[in-house]
Amino acid sequence: MAGSGRLALGTLPLSGWVRGSGPAVLSRLRDAAVVRPGFLSAAEEETLSRELEPELRRRRYEYDHWDAAIHGFRETEKSRWSEASRAILQRVQAAAFSPGQTLLSPVHVLDLEPRGYIKPHVDSIKFCGATIAGLSLLSPSVMRLVHTQEPGEWLELLLEPGSLYILRGSARYDFSHEILRDEESFFGERRVPRGRRISVICRSLPEGMGPGERGQPPPAC
Repeated sequence: MAGSGRLALGTLPLSGWVRGSGPAVLSRLRDAAVVRPGFLSAAEEETLSRELEPELRRRRYEYDHWDAAIHGFRETEKSRWSEASRAILQRVQAAAFSPGQTLLSPVHVLDLEPRGYIKPHVDSIKFCGATIAGLSLLSPSVMRLVHTQEPGEWLELLLEPGSLYILRGSARYDFSHEILRDEESFFGERRVPRGRRISVICRSLPEGMGPGERGQPPPAC
């Protein structure tokens, strides 16, 4: 059932959902790597999960992504949504994107099996613009960002079911990001057991790309 993987962390302050290697990186990415826990109600999470399940069930899990970034996944791109789901996605757009940003259509949907994971990668600027925003469904997970030139600088995001994460600018282009595999899934000393995880990812349009153009979707988280 959607929401069954929620951690008992509802009393944590917002700062409790993000941890980093030090004050400098936390300050640098304060507005570039954002987590909004509880963005979805349990009912809204259930609405999205039920709508996506028939399409995902028709696909098999794969183990060799086109650029070797994802293991144990299935994905789709979805343009047609129910009225209830469209309302949720409009909330995501309002929360994560500036009024001048145009979003790519369709929305990218990524389904990781319980032992699936996403390897460290930096998104290509050819396939999406400066901002991505993802809803996490079904299972908690940990996203880790590591500076591409200074690996001692890192940030970790705790993504509960129903949470929204937003990556902008430097967080996307100067840092790699990944979803930790189950055996590595810790947030500090806290174990974050991984189950099946679905992410629903909205992306801004790359510079120079028209709204009707499409490219291979990036290995978004």
